[in-house]
Parts: sequence; C-alpha cells; structure tokens
Amino acid sequence: MYKRVVPYFIIVLCVLWAGDVLAQSAIPDLNVSIGGEPIVNSQDGVSSALKIVILLSVFSFVPALILTTTCFTRIVVVLGMTRTALGTNQAPPNMVLTGLALFLTASIMQPVFHQVYERGIAPYIDGQMTPEEAWKEGSEPLRQFLVKHSREKDLALFLEISKSEIPESPEDVPFLVAVPSFVLSELNMAFQIGFLLALPFLVLDMVVSSVLTSMSMITLPPVVISLPLKLMLFVVVDGWHLLISSLVQTYQVT
Repeated sequence: MYKRVVPYFIIVLCVLWAGDVLAQSAIPDLNVSIGGEPIVNSQDGVSSALKIVILLSVFSFVPALILTTTCFTRIVVVLGMTRTALGTNQAPPNMVLTGLALFLTASIMQPVFHQVYERGIAPYIDGQMTPEEAWKEGSEPLRQFLVKHSREKDLALFLEISKSEIPESPEDVPFLVAVPSFVLSELNMAFQIGFLLALPFLVLDMVVSSVLTSMSMITLPPVVISLPLKLMLFVVVDGWHLLISSLVQTYQVT
C-alpha cells in the first residue's frame, strides 16, 4: 500500500504537521456553525471542516518542501548545468529535465519514504498514534537523511545562525537546522559535479577555437564546429546513462 502514497509523502507530512499545530494551539471557547455543521466547537476543538481549510493552505508549501528536503535540488541543477555545458540551449527542454529529476528523486528517496510511512503515517491512519507522536516518528527518517548528506561546516553555520546549542550527536540536530544545511550542501555538491562535467567540453571548445584561428577561419563561430563534436562525444560515451548512474551513487555511497 505504501507504494501508492510514496509520491505524496510530503503532503502527508504537512497533514501531520498541521495536526500537531492544531493539537498544541490554544483554541478559544466558542461555538461557530455554518449551514448547520459546526466549524469550531468548545468541546471538540477544531472540526474537520476547518481542518480541511487549514490543510489546503498548508499544501501551498509542498513545492518548497520538495525542493528543500529531497535530492531534487542537486539533480535538477546538475542536469541544467550539463545542458549548458553541451551548449544545446533549450534541448532537452526544462519540462523534460524537471520531470526526470522528479522521478529520480522518487526513486532515490523511496527507502526514506517507506520508513516515513511505516513509522508515522500508517500508525496515524490506524489510530495508534496521536498527531504529535506521528510527526515525531514519521519525520525522524527524513531528518536523518538530511543530516547524513549535510556537511559539518554547514550544520555548524546554521546552528550558529539559529543560536542553537551544539548537539552531542547527529541524532540531536534540530529539523529546522538540518533543512537549510542540507540545501546548502546540495548546492555545493551540484556545482562541483557541474564543474567536472563542464571541464572536458571547455577543453574541446578551446581546441576547436585554436584550430580555427590557426587556419585563419576567424569569421566561422567555433560553436558551429564544437557543438556537433560535443554531442558526438556525449553520445559515444553514453553520457546520460553515466550521469544518472553517478548521481544515484552519490547518495548510496555516503
């Protein structure tokens, strides 16, 4: 069953988070009803109708959560820099790169999604956990993933920014510190990979430009010659396969 809900794990986390907020917040003692259905009741707290409205508002944060708590950022940046290094302008288009990055993100994050579902979502759906317990247990695998792929210097930076105490172990790193540290580490790694990808294509551009200059063909743009050569080189070495497999391995070996 978890395979059906894996792509929507962020949405469910938002549900749990909203339930946690509602459980901890102080609700004023009043009764409000619309069309005969109570919206707020002094005995029952917030009704399902108001919860739905709040959850729909929380869903607006889902894209930001996908960008900041998954490997989507590293993948889409590397794919974009690869296209720039090839010099193919809008080929492949942005929609193709984004779609590929989303499916790769779902594949890489699937073990984490499974743990989130088994530890937090499933018990909450079965009524075995309160929203607070489900949020604490369900978010722990995701927090561990963020801390695991964050650099120590980035964690230290955001601990200092947030004025948080130095944790005794990685398990004690706050979630609000792990998220920005993870994003900063992902950007750093993505640019390192992008540099390594762009370097051979840069050398090829310089060689083509030097050859054209030595042949006194100054009016011929070097990109006219270098672009087919770069495409041929990329296809011969099966560049897309190597790139995707290398990106996946960066999350498996660390």
